Amino acid sequence: MISKNRVWNFVLQPLPLIILLTILQLFIGLLSNNLTFTHEESMWEYIGRNWFRNGLIPYDGGVDNKSPLIFAIFGLSDKLFGVNFWFPRILGTICQSAGLYFVYKTAKYISGELSGIFAITLYGLSLLWKGTGGAYVSFTETYAVTFIIISFYKSITAQKGKAYFVSGLLAGVAFGFRISAVFGVGAILISILRKKFIPALLFLAGVASALLALTILLSLSGMHLHDFLTYGFSDNFGAGSPTDYDLSSKLQRALDSFFYSEFILFYPLVVGYFMIKKKLDPVTIWLICEFVGINVLGIYARNHFKEILPPLSLSSGICLAYLAETYKVPVKAIVIVTWIAFFPKILEPFVGLKKLINPDSESPEKFCQQLQTNDEAEKNLGIWIKANTTEEQKVYVSGFGARVQAYSERQSPSIYFNVTQTKIAKERLFHDLLLNKPSVIAVPVFPEYTNYVSEDIRSFISNLVVTNYSLQRCMYGYNIYRLKN
Repeated sequence: MISKNRVWNFVLQPLPLIILLTILQLFIGLLSNNLTFTHEESMWEYIGRNWFRNGLIPYDGGVDNKSPLIFAIFGLSDKLFGVNFWFPRILGTICQSAGLYFVYKTAKYISGELSGIFAITLYGLSLLWKGTGGAYVSFTETYAVTFIIISFYKSITAQKGKAYFVSGLLAGVAFGFRISAVFGVGAILISILRKKFIPALLFLAGVASALLALTILLSLSGMHLHDFLTYGFSDNFGAGSPTDYDLSSKLQRALDSFFYSEFILFYPLVVGYFMIKKKLDPVTIWLICEFVGINVLGIYARNHFKEILPPLSLSSGICLAYLAETYKVPVKAIVIVTWIAFFPKILEPFVGLKKLINPDSESPEKFCQQLQTNDEAEKNLGIWIKANTTEEQKVYVSGFGARVQAYSERQSPSIYFNVTQTKIAKERLFHDLLLNKPSVIAVPVFPEYTNYVSEDIRSFISNLVVTNYSLQRCMYGYNIYRLKN
């Protein structure tokens, strides 16, 4: 018979914890989002497929404000396995689990084995929360955060100049995945500068080398730096952009994210950490920089909060270990309370499991009668379009229809296959649709289309279909128009 002590000794080891937390990540990641692509994944699948399957490089074969590195991951996924969401999510889970290991290593180096165990537990469980995008394991934050974690570990354990350079290389790759990684990069740089100047230069040399290598690779692929800076950065600010929120909306999002979510569980532990350390150490600098970064960006999307989780988990894990070692609080009690408090309270993967076992079957016309759609309906519409068009025919899905476009496996006549409402995007969309009219246009009939897509885009599409198209049918919440002969 296995004793309870042996069970606890097994559970309180990094490898079993990582395995358990990886299984939980896979359960949530693979069974959430209605067993389809998320809206964002749909965009990356479409752009990546155009790149790897059709030879259309990003920004020539579709626009989104993300790094070409994420398009490459989805393009590779499509090349290897066709249209699927599971490969990018499994790859993202593996990446996050590598981050778990280095969070453990970092905490152990700073404060000992017990701190490492607590930190890995806190980080692993908080990654699963709905408020931190637990189901979004394939997003850019996953990769950027993991590389920042490893870079941070390399920087605080560095003994020679080479280690600082390697730390910089890793930080540069993180920045290559996501521009907001600059705040994590900045935290590492500040911490190094507080000790020595030459190591900081070596770190910056590593960052510059990684970015130069990525730039050369993108240039060799045929991508233009100007296109990346325009579509991936500058056109994401101002009217109609993803950051176009008024101040009151931003304040409400900030309050909801930081105070009406699971994040409040961290705050007593972080305060305790500050009281223990009583100084500005590297973990505190990292925490401050990531907090500033989230607020500077100001979108407060759930997945953005992945970036602040590592320093939160490190500081909280070290605080818990201090309580256990200094005040003799039982480790078992701390572990039990932590798992109960931090364990994700979500039902979505269980709903996904039910759908996997017993798939729903709904009439395509039902969505038109009730003026609605959903993720699964859009997937089914995409599959229907694929079956009823040829590979050479262009298809345009009006509004936020990236999921339909991805599952249709058909090219859009415009690089703006998903609605983007900046001035540059509108002008290019109107030009492309007039110059190269698609064989099929799908137009939503549900209210969200009117509520969230600007009137000038809707009017343009309406006039285009009235003049040049005939209505074929309505299904899955979309009117399907065919180009007149």
